[in-house]
Amino acid sequence: MSPRPRLLAAALVALLSGCAAVTPDGGFGDVAAREHARIGVTPQLTRAGAGQGTLPASLRDLPVFKDGKPLDMDTAVRIALVNNPGLQATYWNVGIAQADLAQASRPRNPSFDFKRLAGGGALEIERGITFDLVGLLTTPLATRMETRRFEQVKREVGSAIERHALETRSAWVEAVASRQALDYARRVLASAEAGAELAGRMARAGNTNQLELAREQVFHAQAAADVARADKRAQAARERLTRALGLWGKDAGYALPDHLPDLPAAPAELHDVERIALAQRLDVQAARADAQATAADLGLTRTTRFINVLDAGYADKSASDAPKEHGYTLSLELPLFDWGGARVARAEATYMQAVNRVALTAVTARSEARERYLAYRNAYDVAKHYRDTILPLRKKIGHEVLLRYNGMLASPQDLLADARAQAEAVGAYIEALDTFWTAHAELEATLGTRLNPSHEEHAQ
Repeated sequence: MSPRPRLLAAALVALLSGCAAVTPDGGFGDVAAREHARIGVTPQLTRAGAGQGTLPASLRDLPVFKDGKPLDMDTAVRIALVNNPGLQATYWNVGIAQADLAQASRPRNPSFDFKRLAGGGALEIERGITFDLVGLLTTPLATRMETRRFEQVKREVGSAIERHALETRSAWVEAVASRQALDYARRVLASAEAGAELAGRMARAGNTNQLELAREQVFHAQAAADVARADKRAQAARERLTRALGLWGKDAGYALPDHLPDLPAAPAELHDVERIALAQRLDVQAARADAQATAADLGLTRTTRFINVLDAGYADKSASDAPKEHGYTLSLELPLFDWGGARVARAEATYMQAVNRVALTAVTARSEARERYLAYRNAYDVAKHYRDTILPLRKKIGHEVLLRYNGMLASPQDLLADARAQAEAVGAYIEALDTFWTAHAELEATLGTRLNPSHEEHAQ
């Protein structure tokens, strides 16, 4: 082999040795490991089972399916991140991006040209091999650009995982809260039915008037309507959770806890929510990566603005009546009409768009962090106020009314009115708990990290 072909072969080997490889998981393992540290649950890429009526093997032995135990919040998230088919479709974006990276790191295949001409007793044959020279020169730039895009896609998929985790946690809270509210509404209905029956007997005996009877009857009727509304809300909330989990058939018959978790002993104290959001949120990181990728595009555009097509290669020619000829070919696009200025201007405008999107994302992240933290603290304070002040006072009032009723110092109407007031207070406390745990999940999603573990143990 002559020195030139040997040198060319060595250069090609060195270039191909730097080509990116395609891994079996498409690079999703990095996303799964990072999300486990952020949300406490490991997403999994499945090739079969998700959304097909068959649970993946990693979920079959969960207590909720195997033993019929109630579904807790973290288990719900675990199921959703493995079994939801829409989320699984998003996971494969990482594999697509990795394949694009591997493709960008490989130069174009050389082209082989062959021409055979015969006539008049003469035979002429031309052969040539052409390489995309610009592609060879710009492959490192294209590889760096696709590497940034690959990282960006991983962040975007991670952001989708966290959004779905938030949706699942919110759906679980709503489903359990609505189930708890339905159970209490049925208890109130039973109490209202007994009160209406008592009022009817007293009215027939002449011990009460028609006004008091009508009040008890309308409370009973209202309680029945409340049960119907609570039942509809509980069914809708359960279906929302089932959709987030990606379950159907017999697996959709999972059990839920009877009530929401109690309030933590104290709320999370966060004095730098803006800094946490800017450091942890994946949408901020994705916006920065997009700006970097656009800057890389701009550099590549400037590099190739004048030389858009440049092909070089080896050629030889042989004829039956002439000696064999050797040489090379060169194909170059002449910049007579398009000097590349429009492409550069477009790249610069696109880059400025990306920079402003980064700024907007940062402003939004700061504002949402403040808003969600204030909502979280307010929800905690309201629920705590109901738990520590309103419910104990209502219980004390009920005890005092019962004492007076037993001492014939209070009427049955007073006792029934107090029961209605207690029912309203308990219903409001259930709603306050629902609001708190929803705000808790939204704050974690907004900050891109879990709260202090000492506050998390109450949510298990």
